[in-house]
Amino acid sequence: MSDAEEAPGEATGENGETEMKAEEEPNPNYKEVENLQQESKDDTLAWRESQEEERKMEKEEEGKEDKKIVMEETEEVAGEAQEKEASGIQEETTVEPQEVTESMIRLETQITDSQSITSGIFPKAQRGSKSKPSLQLEDAETDELLRGLSTQLEFLDLDQISPEEQQISSPERQPSGELEEKTDWMLQDELGRERRDLKPENREEGQESRVSNIQSEAGISRESLVSSTTEDILFERDESAPVYPLTMTWSFGWNSSLPVYYIREEKQRVLLYVCAHTAIIYNVLRNNQHHLQGHANIISCLCVSEDRRWIATADKGPDCLVIIWDSFTGIPVHTIFDSCPEGNGIRAMAMTHDAKYLATISDAEVQKVCIWKWTLAVETPACTLELPKEYGVQNYLTFNPTNNKELVSNSKTQAIYYAWYEERDTLVHSTFNKLVGKFSQSIFHLNLTQILSATMEGKLVVWDIHRPPSSASTFLGFPYIKPCKLVHLQKEGITVLTTIDSYIVTGDIKGNIKFYDHTLSIVNWYSHLKLGAIRTLSFSKTPATPPTEKSNYPPDCTLKGDLFVVRNFIIGTSDAAVYHLTTDGTKLEKLFVEPKDAICAISCHPYQPLIAIGSICGMIKVWNYENKQYLFSRVFEKGLGVQSLTYNPEGALLGAGFTEGTVYILDAMSLENESPEPFKYSRTSVTHISFSHDSQYMATADRSFTVAVYMLVVRNGQRVWEYLARLRSHRKSIRSLLFGVYLDSNEPRLLSLGTDRLLIEYDLLRSYKDCLEVLDIHHTDQGCYPTCMVWYPPLTRELFLLICNSGYKVKLFNSTTKMCRKTLMGPAYGSPIEQTQVLPVRSMAELQKRYLVFINRDKVGLQILPVDGNPHKTSAIVCHPNGVAGMAISYDGRYAFTAGGHDHSVVQWKITLSVLEAAVSLGGEDLTPFYGLLSGGREGKFYRELEDYFYYSQLRSQGIDTMETRKVSEYICLSELPFVMRAIGFYPSEEKIDDIFNEIKFGEYVDTGKLIDKINLPDFLKVYLNHKPPFGNTMSGIHKSFEVLGYTNSKGKKAIRREDFLRLLVTKGEHMTEEEMLDCFASLFGLNPEGWKSEPATSSVKGSEICLEEELPDEITAEIFATEILGLTISEDSGQDGQ
Repeated sequence: MSDAEEAPGEATGENGETEMKAEEEPNPNYKEVENLQQESKDDTLAWRESQEEERKMEKEEEGKEDKKIVMEETEEVAGEAQEKEASGIQEETTVEPQEVTESMIRLETQITDSQSITSGIFPKAQRGSKSKPSLQLEDAETDELLRGLSTQLEFLDLDQISPEEQQISSPERQPSGELEEKTDWMLQDELGRERRDLKPENREEGQESRVSNIQSEAGISRESLVSSTTEDILFERDESAPVYPLTMTWSFGWNSSLPVYYIREEKQRVLLYVCAHTAIIYNVLRNNQHHLQGHANIISCLCVSEDRRWIATADKGPDCLVIIWDSFTGIPVHTIFDSCPEGNGIRAMAMTHDAKYLATISDAEVQKVCIWKWTLAVETPACTLELPKEYGVQNYLTFNPTNNKELVSNSKTQAIYYAWYEERDTLVHSTFNKLVGKFSQSIFHLNLTQILSATMEGKLVVWDIHRPPSSASTFLGFPYIKPCKLVHLQKEGITVLTTIDSYIVTGDIKGNIKFYDHTLSIVNWYSHLKLGAIRTLSFSKTPATPPTEKSNYPPDCTLKGDLFVVRNFIIGTSDAAVYHLTTDGTKLEKLFVEPKDAICAISCHPYQPLIAIGSICGMIKVWNYENKQYLFSRVFEKGLGVQSLTYNPEGALLGAGFTEGTVYILDAMSLENESPEPFKYSRTSVTHISFSHDSQYMATADRSFTVAVYMLVVRNGQRVWEYLARLRSHRKSIRSLLFGVYLDSNEPRLLSLGTDRLLIEYDLLRSYKDCLEVLDIHHTDQGCYPTCMVWYPPLTRELFLLICNSGYKVKLFNSTTKMCRKTLMGPAYGSPIEQTQVLPVRSMAELQKRYLVFINRDKVGLQILPVDGNPHKTSAIVCHPNGVAGMAISYDGRYAFTAGGHDHSVVQWKITLSVLEAAVSLGGEDLTPFYGLLSGGREGKFYRELEDYFYYSQLRSQGIDTMETRKVSEYICLSELPFVMRAIGFYPSEEKIDDIFNEIKFGEYVDTGKLIDKINLPDFLKVYLNHKPPFGNTMSGIHKSFEVLGYTNSKGKKAIRREDFLRLLVTKGEHMTEEEMLDCFASLFGLNPEGWKSEPATSSVKGSEICLEEELPDEITAEIFATEILGLTISEDSGQDGQ
């Protein structure tokens, strides 16, 4: 169905005004074409004739109307068309998009009462002709109306069509309608905030001034950034001041499972590829990157328009998005939310060659095909189609390049043909129910009556498209496909199938690239390039230069031996390599080779701008991160995957731990072995490597909970590394391995921290061959497990170890006594901190202002020290949605680096501390940030209750019934603190109470030598907020306890028998005495009005008089325990995901 059939009709009234006719209904039937090329020539001839007639009629009409003010968009389009025809430029474009027609009809309805603006003129045209809508103003009374409609007319911006955009993409297929594209993107959200004035060259001076004044009064800006830009603005415009504490500056690696696109070649070589959740536009010659950031999940698919102007990206995960970008400016022009509400994102996506429509296939269990009219900025698809499960997972999709209403997709077992009837909002499909091969990709044949599907067996399935005969008034059936032949094209499995100019192109698993003509006869091939399996082929949008005497095109393999002239193209392989092939001279250029497997290990050089990146595929690459230059690399033998990397403090050595337990010590500048043989003392992956401050010791930790120590010794006058000892010191995974220095000497000390809640320090001086001595062991937590540790910078006179745990807490331990000195609320961004490092200082003046860089499950963030629980002192940003595997910091503290593990990427982040400091100042001073953490704030009900309990505890400590003079002060004694905590809903354990007492008692001991035995209300508020659970009391924690302690009852719920429940209370954990237990139940059952042992004299019932068999049920579930026994109203989940 040609696009001309969609053009609306028009009629001209007697008074010279034009009136809209009802839009002609497109013919839903498909036509059987015997000679498509002849019909195309006839269409072109008819288009030229109609074009001349329209221009003559237009000139006559313009002569009759005297000084009519015409809307600028249509005049400039018409002017451009006339100028280009006069200069001999011939181009094909499509008719005005249907959405513009519909919008013009809506405008006509709105302005009917004014009788001063004529209806839009939409000349009926053949395919390839330009429409010329115009709105004319009769008099000055319509100025106010025009201002009101300016926002709706904004998208009729058709004049900014550059010669580069109008360039024909191929001799055989020309993109339908840059005019449509220029109209479409004016509708987008980003562009909707920018208004502009057009400057047609053929406008009369008075008209230009009149419309300019109208737009000035309407508040329309002169030009939109998207419409006025050139291709170079993406890399040339000045960057504004940073607005985020962490800004992505570079991304190392790329997702080799997704294609690489050749965006531009005329003046600069520009590529488009995906790295984790970011699409990257990379200028090869300038070595610049522009990042298209907007997705919160890993990007699952992307596509581009034929002219490479519009980019569409989609992701998989919760709250998935589809975003359309302008590649000239990097601006997101439209975002589709809820594109797959019942599924998990988008599996495949395609855009029409004219960028008018976007098609998506969801990644849900029942896949759904949707077609979006994204240029209308709508939130719902134009049509949808659910696919049966037996079709398999459809993972490839493409449009017919000459018909926007036809698509083809395929899974590994089924190819599906779609026909879209827009006027019926219907998408029909057809497939073949027999297995004919394992499909990789499918395309439309050059003859447009067939579909080709490539298989992994090297065959090509040719499908015939059977279209029913067309009829003017009847619809006799739907089109369908049927396989007509199976062509044994080659021996190697075909991984890529595409078309360019007059060729059908294949890429296979052996790295061969072959070109066929429309009869599937081989024309030429590239088999000597020694490439890996071809993953993607992307040809330049610039046609190949015609051969000259200086050209060096290879001859084709036909009998004539003509020169094989084809466009330059980009090659992406499955081993994460990207190449550029210049066809004139067959010059293959390697653009980059990245790790093809997970990246878990990164380390920054201690005094040079170098970063080492290690991958599970066995590759170590070293980059200069200042100038983004790759320096050198080493690929280890198969089976050796790099799991951990660390430079020694001098920067001369690089320690590398591998997945199968081997440890290498490498020269930092050549990556050659520093020791004759690698160390092999572990059977599992080496997860941590650390050097002592003097580089005399190196320690490693592995997945079998073992710590190993190596030391530098002198043998025969040479310094060599030797194995010292190893110890399986933990019973769960080791989270941190840290060297330090003793305060009274320069000797190194070694500590390890595990999820078994043990902090272990080793005695290196007393250790000897095969015997690693332990100095001391400390428990760090009671319920939560520790996640990481780091030496706290010397901001105070006391030296601390900073330990983060799974409860979002940051704890400071005295480095000598290991006493917990302070517990603080850490960053809460959906998951606990997993790694942290102190940011190095750049000068001595910065020693008193220190910062932490941390990562959690999927984010990287900054924390201002000292930690005090102020939420404004921290900031975080999503860096790797599928999980962060590692972190490193540059030696000067300017950059942070994060490794994404299975997303095969490392991201470089620029740190701007002033932005974070500004956020802190805006958050308020003193207690203002903490009031914001309370329900209702400073004036809320909760704080009022806290004040009441605080002052009531003063009365209680003096005795409720005392007749003595009351002593009112600002403090309460520490012994009252647990009761106030429990009264406001926080129930600390006895160990936590001891930690709170120690924190308050010794708060000023180092400075004054005195202990504190009281606390005021502001300090109490800080202690409460820092120690309480970050998300309150939740049922999830109670359910976990019952799953461990209970059994499954007859109703399928976890329960504990009454006698077992009572026995656990008096024997396990922080067990109670029987008297304490009975007094607690007396208070819970309302028998002690004043609370547990609050006023013994007023207690009406003694604990021994309570009959627990009558008060407690035979079996206790989590719900009964929380609601009936404790009397709590508890939320079901913790709310972590929402943080």
